[in-house]
Order: sequence, then structure tokens, then C-alpha cells
Amino acid sequence: MTVDVHQHLWTPAFVDALRRRTTAPRLDGWTLHLDGEPAYEVDPADHDLAGRLALNAGLDLALVSLSSPLGIESLPPGEAWPIIDAYHEDALALPAPFGAWAATCLSEIDPARLAKALDARDGVRNDVRPGLAGLQLPATAVRDAAGLTRVAPLLDVLTERDLPLFVHPGPATEPEGPGWWPAVVPYVQQMHAAWYAFAAFGRARHPRLRVCFSLLAGLAPLHSERLASRGGEGRGQVDPDMFLETSSYGPRAIDAVVRELGVDIVVSGSDQPYATAPDPALGDAAWHAVAVTNPNRLLNGKESRK
Repeated sequence: MTVDVHQHLWTPAFVDALRRRTTAPRLDGWTLHLDGEPAYEVDPADHDLAGRLALNAGLDLALVSLSSPLGIESLPPGEAWPIIDAYHEDALALPAPFGAWAATCLSEIDPARLAKALDARDGVRNDVRPGLAGLQLPATAVRDAAGLTRVAPLLDVLTERDLPLFVHPGPATEPEGPGWWPAVVPYVQQMHAAWYAFAAFGRARHPRLRVCFSLLAGLAPLHSERLASRGGEGRGQVDPDMFLETSSYGPRAIDAVVRELGVDIVVSGSDQPYATAPDPALGDAAWHAVAVTNPNRLLNGKESRK
């Protein structure tokens, strides 16, 4: 089964909801305005359904997700839920091979509402129709012990249903530097923190939860030597239920992480809004992991800019 775990596709109701807003996050035509990032010109072709279906040819499942850097999950409930509901409704109506990650409001934790959304469409597990495959949370919500404690009721809902968590970069809170700054600095820092926070504080509370970290967790696994030198468990201590998705990283980073963690944990991909075959330029260890050793546990992960 060929699965892409990380796509963003802005559907009409979702776009309309952003265009109706007068404060960030909002769309003015196709110009995206966020707190903490420069205005960004969205390419409508990246969110054209017909074009995406053509690009997804050959996939068995493509999971779309709410764009967490927009900050929708952290809006007040009265603002967040209408946008999240619009996202869920449109995402669940997408044709095959699409499925979706659930989203939730973080300013008002509501595990019952999440459970209802997950139970409404159970197609991923029952092979009836792709539905909500699990929950996506922004890394900003799980980057420390306090954050993980706060979202613990949501993670319990996932564990009860044997569904995974997908951790994605959240909002960049302070505008700084050139246009690439948010993606290269705060996004990476958030993912790095989320990886170590879950290992230190989350795993004991949620021993059976599967977690996939986008962006190679900000390359956090490559810091195992430093971790070990400061008293933590370093290289060789691999959590088999923590997975990585590659987003915009390429052969060198993927190969390095494969060599650090082994073949069972790393996913394959590049910075595109669709799935393609694994890049043969990957190092030997990474290519062997993707193509031979354990392909059923390796997930394609692609992302568009937002």
C-alpha cells in the first residue's frame, strides 16, 4: 500500500472561511496573511483538485491535513471550530485516494468532540473509505511537559482507537528575517523540541501511541551524541512507535537519520504537494530502507509550501 502522509489541499469551504476573516490568519484573494510571517502569495494550482488527483496517480492513500502554521487551532473556540468543521467536511468529501488527519481546537480542549469526529468516518481502518486517520497537532502544542499534559485527553482518544498522532510545525510567532526564516528557524526548533518532549514526558503517559513527526523532527535524532553526553539515552535507544516524515529534506539528511535510527523509523519524501517514487540519489542505507527492508512501515511524506 502506497501512502502519502503529508499533503495540504485547500478546499473551497476552507478557502472561503479564511477569506471571510478580517484578522490573521486570513486570505485576501490568494494572498495569505499570518501573524509572524510575511505575506505569502499562494499558488492556486497547488490546491486544484484535478491537478492534485493527477499528481496522486498511483497512490493508495493521500492524507491531507490542516495547515497548522496558520494558527487556526489556537484561535478562540468560536473562531476555530467553524474553520475546522469546514476543513473536516470538505476533506472527508474528497474522492479516493484522499483521507485526512483530524484537527481540533486547542484553546478549548474537547476530547468528546474529537472522538465524535474520528468515529464518524472510520474508513481507514475498515478499508471502506478513507476518512480521519488520526489527529494532527502543531508542534507548539506538544513541545514541553505542560503542553503534553494539556493535550493528554486528546492523545488518550487516539490510544483508545489505536490511531496515530501527526506532529506538524505550528505558527511562527515573531516576524523576523527573510521570507525563508519561519520554515528554517522556528519550524525546525519547534519540531526538535516536540521530539524530545514526547520522549521525555509523553511516552510514559502514552505508552502505545504511535507518533509521526514531520520535517524529520527538525533533525532532532542527530543530536543523540550530545544527549548521551548530558546524561540522556543516546544512540541505540530507538522508540519503534516514533516515526519521521521528511518534508523538505533530501538525500543527505535522510541518509544521516536512517544511519542514526535504523531502517524501521524513517519515512521518504521531498518538498512537493504530491507523492513521487523515492529518490535513487539517497544513500545506500536510506534506499535500502525505502525499497527493500521494511516498505510496509515506510510512509511517503510530501508537503506544499503551506
